[in-house]
Amino acid sequence: MNLKKILAGAVAAGMLWCNCAVSAAALPQKQSPMRDITTAELVKDMGIGINLGNTYESCGDWIAQWGDGTPESYETAWGSPVITQQMIQGYADAGFDTLRVPVAWTNLMGDNYTISDSYLSAVQEVVDWARDCGLYVILNLHYDGGWLANFPTDKENCMEKYKRIWTQVSDAFADYDDYLIFESQNEELGWESLWNRWGGTEGKAESYALVNEINQTFVDIIRSSGGNNPQRHLLISGYN
Repeated sequence: MNLKKILAGAVAAGMLWCNCAVSAAALPQKQSPMRDITTAELVKDMGIGINLGNTYESCGDWIAQWGDGTPESYETAWGSPVITQQMIQGYADAGFDTLRVPVAWTNLMGDNYTISDSYLSAVQEVVDWARDCGLYVILNLHYDGGWLANFPTDKENCMEKYKRIWTQVSDAFADYDDYLIFESQNEELGWESLWNRWGGTEGKAESYALVNEINQTFVDIIRSSGGNNPQRHLLISGYN
């Protein structure tokens, strides 16, 4: 689901944050405590959002073949420039309040589904820039080459990969405050092999049950991790 749907109905009015030129010391810090607010209150405060699209969710075997093995080779593979702090400042200066950062975490992934340190660091740098601007950040697992389509036929391996990704991401961002939201997945939770939604109801319950299982696994991982994650606000992916 895209950010327009996520933030539909959220008001744009309210305080606009200072731009990134302001000292980060004057802004809410990512290690600060979680606020005592409801998710509905948080969504209202999130205001207008924009995607950092076609950057860290870019994927494809051809990138590894023709790129130079750096995060930047993926960041630019789908036509986007290398992201800079000035670009993030531009979003804040334009009046955006929330930045969604879609990520294909298997890019440069090592053995045992280990996320690349360099890739994680590149994503984390963007998150930090956004937070230093006072922006909310939605961080997710986004498409990622479509491997989640294999859940019905290779559930054990897919679930292990999914768990490993979110365990590592939640650990890396555990101390960030509630201006960081995790999103369980995007667009991929739904399988024609289980249920043809245009052809009746056979398999519908099974397909929805698998979506719910994956989303519950996401919640369980985040809630059982450290730092601020037991109280972190989460965005749950709907069917397809």
